Amino acid sequence: QLLDTPGLIPGFNLSELLGQEGGTANFSEMYRQCQRDAALWQTLHLDQSVSLDKLLNITQYTEEISMAFEKMNITLSPISLLSQSQRDLLLNASRAAQPPDFTLTLEQLDQNVTQGSLLDLAAELEQLADKAGTDVKEDLKVGARKLKELDKEMQMSFSRLLQSLQENINLVQSRAAQLEAQTKAALDKASKTQEFLERETANIIKNETWAFLEELLDFFETYISWAKSRLTGDVARCKPIAQTLDNVEAITCDYILDSLVGGAALCGVIRVWGGNEVPFIILAVRLAKFYRRMDIADVY
Repeated sequence: QLLDTPGLIPGFNLSELLGQEGGTANFSEMYRQCQRDAALWQTLHLDQSVSLDKLLNITQYTEEISMAFEKMNITLSPISLLSQSQRDLLLNASRAAQPPDFTLTLEQLDQNVTQGSLLDLAAELEQLADKAGTDVKEDLKVGARKLKELDKEMQMSFSRLLQSLQENINLVQSRAAQLEAQTKAALDKASKTQEFLERETANIIKNETWAFLEELLDFFETYISWAKSRLTGDVARCKPIAQTLDNVEAITCDYILDSLVGGAALCGVIRVWGGNEVPFIILAVRLAKFYRRMDIADVY
């Protein structure tokens, strides 16, 4: 309260010293806040003289980084998925893989396995048996029956194999006809992919790099917010200062000043009673314990 007295120290203004224009800072309020263990930032009202929002504002740097990033030119080496020799090799291989002409083979597969029909021959033998005599009639019927059995066996044995062969030939021809077209389509896709990479790779790298940079800036802003909250609320709490002042007050007022006041009063009594100092000195020693606080009682 003494230090807060206006004009006690000529030219001294606590608010101006702390950089607070028109402020009303005083030691009493600062002392009370320190007793509540407030941070020095709040106690000294440093927010009025130092703007953390302006000091730690990274927006201006973000704009500068963004402008520099936009001017950056990314140059990449040429991208080649397939060389011209590799393209020619694939195309020639697809053409060379064409099968031979199976037209004649397919025509032959459509014909009977034998030149004549075994069933027709068996029918002729049966007709001859009906006209022939008894001695060869039975032999002709047996021959006709064997021809029918042979035809049936040939149909069961060869027909499926020939049909499977015909299907395989047709499949090879159809796939071989598609091979060259598929190869050309694949080469066209490779060309379009190469054009896309040459046109967009630089932009892709630039966009991804900027996204990563923005993420770093977000992390930095989060760190700045944390640092501001710690600085203004948690760092440099001033309760120890208030405790130190309390201790100084206790030592100064309760021990030193009380003893000085008691001694001065005793000296005044001595002077009044005529200057015989020895009895009063003895009395002062006896009464000294009443002018200082003791943790334990004196024993005489």
